[in-house]
Formats: sequence, structure tokens, C-alpha cells
Amino acid sequence: MIKNQLYIIFLMLAIWCSAHAQTTIDTTAAIHVPVAGNTWVVGQEATEGTRRGNPWKDATQWSKTYVRLARQGTLHVWIEAAVDFDAPIEVEVQGDRKRVELRKTSPTKIFLGSWDTVDSGYVSISLRTVDGPVPISQFQSVMLNGEATQGQNHFVASNEDNLFHFGRRGPSVHLKYQIPTENEIVYYYNEVTVPQGEDVVGSYYMANGFGGGYFGMQVNSRSERRVLFSVWSPFQTDRPQDIPEDQRIHLLKKGKEVNTGEFGNEGSGGQSYLKYNWITGNTYKFLLKGEPNRDSTTTYTAWFFAPEENDWRLIASFKRPKTDTYLKGFYSFLENFSPEQGIYTRKVNFGNQWVRDVRGKWHPINKAVFTYDATARKGYRLDYAGGTDGKQFFLQNCGFFNEYTQYGTPLEVPIPIAAPKIDLQQLP
Repeated sequence: MIKNQLYIIFLMLAIWCSAHAQTTIDTTAAIHVPVAGNTWVVGQEATEGTRRGNPWKDATQWSKTYVRLARQGTLHVWIEAAVDFDAPIEVEVQGDRKRVELRKTSPTKIFLGSWDTVDSGYVSISLRTVDGPVPISQFQSVMLNGEATQGQNHFVASNEDNLFHFGRRGPSVHLKYQIPTENEIVYYYNEVTVPQGEDVVGSYYMANGFGGGYFGMQVNSRSERRVLFSVWSPFQTDRPQDIPEDQRIHLLKKGKEVNTGEFGNEGSGGQSYLKYNWITGNTYKFLLKGEPNRDSTTTYTAWFFAPEENDWRLIASFKRPKTDTYLKGFYSFLENFSPEQGIYTRKVNFGNQWVRDVRGKWHPINKAVFTYDATARKGYRLDYAGGTDGKQFFLQNCGFFNEYTQYGTPLEVPIPIAAPKIDLQQLP
């Protein structure tokens, strides 16, 4: 009888010691991953619910927090949150799922478990309720410690310069083209192909970027796509209403079914867009003209060619004041403008680029340099890439893939052979 009692006491003590050891792992060196910049609610589609500390609603949804870990090894996981009522949840890391019984508590650090052999690179710490409503509220951060975190980890660490917003959008990536002539450039031609499955909502596949604006195509929603052409005002402001009259962008012409207006929040100026449901796998042509007038203004005109229509469309023609220049600063970019969609990867190909100088000669472009934005430069997100695919350049971002391209990487494709066959005098 005494032996049995001693055995029971010993067993209870062992269980207590084991649980106590797990919950008292040192957290002083733990990294704090803010949910406001790194967590999405994923059910049928991603949302931004975690920004306000209410991560998800029911068992059909996962709360996924992404972080790029420094090395392989053990990972200990906590959350900083409140628990409104006793309930079980499931926690998953790299396919290994644990059930955790939560107890009602005010905001505190809650230990969720340890995983022994977590790989380096991007992982998601995924939580969901077993059934019924979600017991967690005031969800502030995921805390991580262990061998896997010993080194340089990558996540959106702070909201400095509104980087929770831009961090959710993911890194923007660019191609800066090298122009093989010193002559002044009047026309700039590019071809864009979005591969099947890469047309994620929120994507802007910008084809013809230049010193005064940009021109490309977007996925605005599940049912709407656009061809967008914008020209910045020389007056620096994010509020278009603040632009003095003599520095406003003036619309000269616009194409059929094209909408025009102003834009702000990223500089300000004139904007035009055509609602056009372009198709993945098809190649679309973009042509931009930039030519100075004799009154310290420059006119920028954009045309779009869709293979489904087999004809050029005028998008718009704008006059930019206090500007006396031909086209300069040639680039393309890929960005995600929807924070809810930063969890999904997208990709685009750019090919057969040409410029036409003031003497009427076409010059092929086959060299570019890969760059990226502040979100990537700070090391907050490393899911970006640029490279070549046969005769084309490509850009890729978002979705937390592991391989990335170094800033400033030079890229080169075979020199395009056949210059564009466009009757410039007959363009609409």
C-alpha cells in the first residue's frame, strides 16, 4: 500500500516537474513576432483580422504567423494574449500538430509547446480552435526561443515608417534596365506575360516605368483587372489637392472606356486606367512616348496592345509642367498593393524590350539590375526574387518562399533580334 502511494506521488511529481520545466523555459532571449505585421487569418481566403488582436472566428480558420528562422533545431513557442474561457486549440509548426488546453487568463505569456527539429527558413506558427468560438483575444505577439532562433531571424519587427502595412504587402521588386545608347529616347516598348496561376489579387505588373511615372496592368479583384497609366506632378506631396495649379498634370487625350482622375499617397499626379480583363499566359504589349514641348512641359502618351483584339488602344496622353526631357529612368516592377494578399506568391515575365531614339532607330534592351524596396532592405521580408527565364526577365515576390536574389544582381538575356513593327503614325 505504501509502495503504491509512493509510486503515485513520484509519478505526480514527475508530471509536475515535466510540465513546470516546459512552462518555465527562459523567455528573456525569446524573439517577439508582432501579429500586427506578420499574421494572417486563413480560411477560404486571407484577412487582416489579427491587426486588432482578434485573430480568427472559428474552427474553419487558421491564424498563421510567419517568420524566417536562422537555423535548424528546437523551437519553443508562446503567445502573448488573453484567454477568455477554457478551451482547447491546435498548434501546428511544419506539419507537426499539437493540442493545447488553454485556461482562462488575463493578458500574459502562454506556453504552447516545443518542436524538436524545425528547419531553417520560413515557417508558420499556425493556431486554430478545435471547435466552437475562439478563446483567444488581445493577441499581441508570438514568442519564439530555442536553437532554431539562434542567429539572424527575419520578420516585420516594428511599425516604423508604417512597415506593418508595407510588411503585410510584402517586398516590391524592380528591374532597372541598362539602355544601350546615349541618344535621347522618345519611345519605350515592353512585353508582359503573367504565367497561369500567378494572377493574385492585389498584384501590379508594372511594365514601363520612367522618370515621370509608370504604366502596367493590375489584378484589382476577382472580377476586375486594369491597365493603369500614371504621371507624377513635379510638386512633391501625397495630397493631390495641395498641388498648385501651375504644377498639375493636364489630361490631353484619353482612349475609349478609359477612366481618368488624380491619385495620391505615393506622390500625386494624374492617373488613367482601362478596365480590361487580360488573360494569364497571353503576352501584352506596352508602348510609351515621352517628348518635350517648347514651353517647359513634356507630353507622355501610353498605348496598350492586347492579342485578343489584335490592335493598339490609346490609354491616355498627359502634359507634365515644369519638365523638359525625353524618356529617362527605365524600369519595371512587381508589387502587391493589398495587405491581405501578402501571404500569396505571384510572378511575372518581361521580355522583348526596346527603346527608339530621336533619330528613329530602335535599340534592344538585354541587361537589367535587380533591386527591391525598404521592406526587403531592412531584412523584414526575404521572399523576393528576380532573374531570367530563357529570353525573358522575371520578378517574383510574397508567399514566404526561401530562395532570394541579392540586391544589385546583374541580369542579362539574349539580345532581342526583331524590332517592334508599329506604324507610329497610325496609332490612335
